[in-house]
Amino acid sequence: MSGAEKNRKKSTIHPTVNVRSKSSHPRRRAGHASIRDVAAKAGVSIATVSRAVNGIPTVDPELARRVWKAVEEVGYLPNTQARALVSGRSRMLGLIVSEITNPFFPELVQEFENLAVAQGYEVLIGSTSYDPLRTESLIRRMLQRNVDGVAVMTFGIEEDLVQKLVDRGFPLVFVDAGPQLENIRVLKVNYGEGIRQAVQHLAALGHREIGFISGPLRLRSAVARRDAFLKAMRELGLKIPKQHLVEGGHTMEGGIAAMEQLAALSALPTAVLCSNDMSAIGALHALYRTTHKVPDDVSIVGFDDIHLAQFMLPPLTTVQMSCKELAVAAVDALRAGIEPNHPKARQMEWQIDTRLVVRQSTAFPRGTLPAVVKRAAAKR
Repeated sequence: MSGAEKNRKKSTIHPTVNVRSKSSHPRRRAGHASIRDVAAKAGVSIATVSRAVNGIPTVDPELARRVWKAVEEVGYLPNTQARALVSGRSRMLGLIVSEITNPFFPELVQEFENLAVAQGYEVLIGSTSYDPLRTESLIRRMLQRNVDGVAVMTFGIEEDLVQKLVDRGFPLVFVDAGPQLENIRVLKVNYGEGIRQAVQHLAALGHREIGFISGPLRLRSAVARRDAFLKAMRELGLKIPKQHLVEGGHTMEGGIAAMEQLAALSALPTAVLCSNDMSAIGALHALYRTTHKVPDDVSIVGFDDIHLAQFMLPPLTTVQMSCKELAVAAVDALRAGIEPNHPKARQMEWQIDTRLVVRQSTAFPRGTLPAVVKRAAAKR
């Protein structure tokens, strides 16, 4: 075969091979995108991109959104280690929750992470599971990673955990209560308003015998919710027999056990308010195994308004404590403690409201005329 024939042979083979240059590979393109590409895409200066990426609070929010949109579109990967060396900050936030089996906490984690990432922070998440040894390990890991601040969203503060974090002197955010120290910020949940609305709602329907399933009374949040219930009942002049107050575990199993205890009484309360939705779901399950129907025989109210609440049978009336509002406040409070020029740097407390969401697990008390009329109409 001549040299010319060999060359022709090669020319017929090469076009059938799918050859892709290194620069065309999407991952490589993303890796080579520069801060200049981001600036050009967003239509801003390189300095503005730098300030936005580093979370400088003086950057106009609209400009910051444009910059982060451009970062995503061009595939720019900011060097977090370099940024930490320059700024002295890791741009990492710690988030500690009690457990992840309760749907409330994964919902809170998701909201917190979405907000933090959108504002140029990474998130290190840990769950204590109320285990002191696990908590020790979690704290050590967060300190080793040099987080800029920690939000302790446990709704039941372990004193050892508080002290270990406070001793380090970096920004902290607590729920309900925290040490009166310079860089400690607190999210104050207004349990009273939502629970007052729930008790008033039940009283307006005609309920006078209302039980309460609390959370573990070693937790401040559980005590706060129980006390808010007792206060709301007293305001309406309603009596609370001791046997109508049952301590649960903020779990479905705890709700089942507590409702079984109430169902064993000679007269079951016509309504039961639960300290959280998981307890309320457990109460619904316990009643399902009896002759008592919800809401015909017993009205049930939860607390938290987890996503699952609206899909229960019947859909659960509950007091909403918004995960999104909590997450917004927690990220805002952490940034206020971390960033010297943050507009809320001097603010030490954030208020979190609660509100009643009425669904189908509450109705008129059994035996009353409205309940009898409603049941008769339903049978037609």
